[in-house]
Amino acid sequence: MFFVYLLASEPYGTLYIGLTTNLSRRVWEHKNKLVPGSTAKYGVDRLVWFEIHDDREAALRREKQLKE
Repeated sequence: MFFVYLLASEPYGTLYIGLTTNLSRRVWEHKNKLVPGSTAKYGVDRLVWFEIHDDREAALRREKQLKE
């Protein structure tokens, strides 16, 4: 399974869209600032939405669609 997910930060309203095969681990990594970059800098660690896909290609297409 592949998860396309959306994280948000409360103070700045910053959004992040990502893709993973292990949603709970990935959110934990964001919450503990183990993912370098803007998510750690702006505190983007609140899971607000996700959807499940059976194959990687479908998940990648959906992630790209959401980012556009």
